[in-house]
Amino acid sequence: MAQFPSDKQLILMLKDPTLRREAFSLMVNKYSSRLYWQIRHVVMYHDDADDVLQNTFLKAWTALDSFRGEAMLSTWLYRIAANESLTFLQKRNDTITLDDPDAGEAVHLQADTYFDGDEVQSQLQEAILSLPAKQRQVFTLKYYDDMKYEEMSEVLSTSVGALKASYHLAVKKIEEFFSNTD
Repeated sequence: MAQFPSDKQLILMLKDPTLRREAFSLMVNKYSSRLYWQIRHVVMYHDDADDVLQNTFLKAWTALDSFRGEAMLSTWLYRIAANESLTFLQKRNDTITLDDPDAGEAVHLQADTYFDGDEVQSQLQEAILSLPAKQRQVFTLKYYDDMKYEEMSEVLSTSVGALKASYHLAVKKIEEFFSNTD
């Protein structure tokens, strides 16, 4: 596994115009996989996740001068990825027919060549797809990334209490989904 500079080192390199491109490349390599999976769990499909990840890094590149370093580099990137994921979902929902907004989503997910889940995994993905976008995001950050509520609060600009409530509601809805499929 490649050894990457610490976030503090990366931030110093990003602020140096002569090292900025190299530092950005290192940052992309360091965080691509984690951000991809955060995005993937929200948008569900590989191609969409790739597009959102690319947009995330484009936004990060254009916002480098405004990054003050008050938050951790990872938190800043997660926030950009979270916002890009929600923006993507909002745009996608605008293009889905109003008759049945979730029609075909599960079939599309199972047809994804990068989806290799078994039946339970497939049902979990269907349950997650049934959640509203923000609940889906909170659930995936907590369930898949095991992110602490305090860090999620920074990433999503939401209070810890609201995040706990959102996660609790998401879990209840997923439990209801599974109890209805029995």
